[in-house]
Amino acid sequence: MTVHRTRMRALLLATSAAGLIVSGCSTTADAAPRSTAATISQSEAQQGAQQHPQLLQEFGGAMSGPQAQYVEQVGKNIAVQSSLSNARDAFTVSLLNSSVNNAFAIPGGYIYTTRQLVGLMNNEAELAGVLGHEVGHVAARHAQRRQSTATKNSILGALGSILAGAVLGNSQVGQAITSGIQQGSQLLTLKFSRSQELEADRLGIQYLQRAGYDPRAMGTVLQSLALQNALDASLQGRNNASVPQWASTHPDPASRVQSALRTAGAATGVTNRDTFLTRIDGLVYGDDPAQGVIEGRQFIHPTYRLSFSAPTGFYMVNGTQAVSIQGQSGQAQLTTAPYNGNLDTYVRQAFASLSQNQQVAPQSLQRTTVNGIPAVFGTARVNSGNSQVDVVIFAYEFASNQAFHFVTISQAGRSSVFSPMFNSMRRISANEAAQVIPRVIDVVTVGSRDTVQSLAARMAYTDAQEQRFRVLNGLTGNQTVTPGQKVKLVVRAR
Repeated sequence: MTVHRTRMRALLLATSAAGLIVSGCSTTADAAPRSTAATISQSEAQQGAQQHPQLLQEFGGAMSGPQAQYVEQVGKNIAVQSSLSNARDAFTVSLLNSSVNNAFAIPGGYIYTTRQLVGLMNNEAELAGVLGHEVGHVAARHAQRRQSTATKNSILGALGSILAGAVLGNSQVGQAITSGIQQGSQLLTLKFSRSQELEADRLGIQYLQRAGYDPRAMGTVLQSLALQNALDASLQGRNNASVPQWASTHPDPASRVQSALRTAGAATGVTNRDTFLTRIDGLVYGDDPAQGVIEGRQFIHPTYRLSFSAPTGFYMVNGTQAVSIQGQSGQAQLTTAPYNGNLDTYVRQAFASLSQNQQVAPQSLQRTTVNGIPAVFGTARVNSGNSQVDVVIFAYEFASNQAFHFVTISQAGRSSVFSPMFNSMRRISANEAAQVIPRVIDVVTVGSRDTVQSLAARMAYTDAQEQRFRVLNGLTGNQTVTPGQKVKLVVRAR
């Protein structure tokens, strides 16, 4: 969660178990004709300029410094290959401070990638391929061609895609509740068809070739995303590596790896691997302490000075503006809203905001104290098809102008699964807050005695060190490392 003065909007980001990286893609076949890129129109430039500040805010803001300048340089270099404009200054390329694997582009020449996704890449050609794929969607006018089927699926994903699928199904009640939860983001995205997705891959490969890059990089970065997806699923206790997909709409990247490699064929080009690794050395990886961090089942926010623990068997996903808690028996998120000093009013307003189509109100409100923090909670039982669900809002007053609240949904009568989480909310000390140190990418040169195992042991994680190291460095099967080779580690910032 990012600090935005005294509040954050109620948003749930898509998980970092991402597929590649376009705003709103679907798996529905749609054999649309190929399009010829046109130049950026004045109206598109104006539209992009209006949306740009909103997108930066939703994704934790634009980073600055040498790493951001490098991404901008590569992004502009690939964007001019699209014929949208021959002027590099016609494009705005932003490196976003987000721990979600994500990238996208919008009409008007605006291109984005998150630092987390950059950290997963292994060479400059992969970076160019990802950004070229996104530019390909814009150049082919995919968004315009799908305008008639536009849906309010936030670029950031939707709590509804997780909650409704696990508990509420596709009932009207479920859709009403979840549309209210995601209303913090008013940005619209489109579900691109599978054929459009593959077309963007092909266009990205063409741009790579024109720029002199190895076109096979599109396939290798898709492979890394597929491996990361599977690893995240394993670490989170899910048995399906493709669910939840990126933004709940993107086809599994694993299904596109071979297609991309076939399209690239035997063509070759530069990858600039060592240059890329040198330039991203020191990049923050994973949670930024300014947005809070997840350590095992514990979430700690050093700025807000709060911490809580997820229930046993649940996993958490931290986004730039909200934290989701997900499990088989229920789903939840922690967020905040404007607070005027009255917790009862705060909770009632939180319930009212859940649905724009019908009233969702608590049966009663109860006051309590959790670890010295004043709290109020309420439950609403809602019909969902042939069953019922319980929606709980549990709010805490941290200051006269600052409150936080959980929203949970579970099957009727089973909301107690979240009681340990509700009761775990606590303030943390200044000393505990100071102990929250970010993880960063550390590029090292493999020594003569180094092995995958010895290098992985230096990773700043207590679990799955070797698996994390292999995915981070694109090592598949039994691939080993070679003395003199540069590799990435994830370590605590010094």
